[in-house]
Amino acid sequence: MFTKTTSRIIIVLILTVLISVNVFAGGKQESGTAGGKETIKVVYIPKNTGNPYFDSIIGGFEKAAGELGFEFTTVAPATAEATSQIPFIKAQIQRGVDVLAISPNSPDALNQVFKQAMDKGIYVLIVNSDIPGSEDYRHAAVLPMDFEITGSSQVELLGSLIDYEGEIAVLSATADAPDQNYWIEGMKKALKDSKYSKMKLVDVVYGDDDPQKSLTEAEALLLKYPNLRGIISPTTVGVAATAQAVENAGRAPELQVTGLGTPNQMRRFIKNGTVTAFALWSPFDEGYLAGYLAIGLVKGEIEAKDGETFDVPGLGEKKIGDNRIIITGPPTVFTKDNIDNFDF
Repeated sequence: MFTKTTSRIIIVLILTVLISVNVFAGGKQESGTAGGKETIKVVYIPKNTGNPYFDSIIGGFEKAAGELGFEFTTVAPATAEATSQIPFIKAQIQRGVDVLAISPNSPDALNQVFKQAMDKGIYVLIVNSDIPGSEDYRHAAVLPMDFEITGSSQVELLGSLIDYEGEIAVLSATADAPDQNYWIEGMKKALKDSKYSKMKLVDVVYGDDDPQKSLTEAEALLLKYPNLRGIISPTTVGVAATAQAVENAGRAPELQVTGLGTPNQMRRFIKNGTVTAFALWSPFDEGYLAGYLAIGLVKGEIEAKDGETFDVPGLGEKKIGDNRIIITGPPTVFTKDNIDNFDF
């Protein structure tokens, strides 16, 4: 028979075993899928709120989240100033996200806060642009297309619309936007080609990706340069505002507007003849690709190194190129003939 003392010892041993099992079970549960967490957390920070282009990128992330089961959130500043994203990044570092995806407003103003994120084990992905000269402060960059030809392709598109002759201007986003500045440099370089010798770039202005300011800047260009033949606006907010200014002034079709815009925001201008053609890649696909890349990195299925390949449903095999850059796909030129085939 068991004595009272023996019974107590047995009970204590049983309780100890149960507690141990619970602790180990809890530890296993907490290990989850990424760094001790049940759900991988991905945040995307656009340049600013209210831009339909970034809304489309968000849609791509959301689709990837639904397929892969990660937690996706998005936050953004109201304005696209160089440092406006810093407090949002810091808040996400404190929240303990696994992946910080961002479309930066500056090529270098965010370096230190990116470093803070990376030091915490957070993957930093640049989406839709890169941070030239600061690549050490991110793991990889997802670009919509080969940015080496973005500027030149915009010049060629506008040239084809104005018979390669006349004064042209550029309405950009912010003066610090790394992607915009890189494209504008590409435009200036392209214009040195003899093919464009009769095209003259007379001004570059900035609408800060704000609809009202962009409209005001476009209207100012029309007044300042009465002989203006074309305006390139490589930003979705800017190209819509520029089209609005030209429509209001009744200057189409002698003044051609082109740039980078979404079909849904530009459809009316295409159909009423204010705009003949504009271009864009798929921002939705960018977000979708970035979502798959993010989860692959966190799970260790993809390494952020040149030459690595991975598959994205519907987009095929993607390769991490030089400097850890991934290209989403080629751009599409939208006209009356094809714009109704797209909805984003």
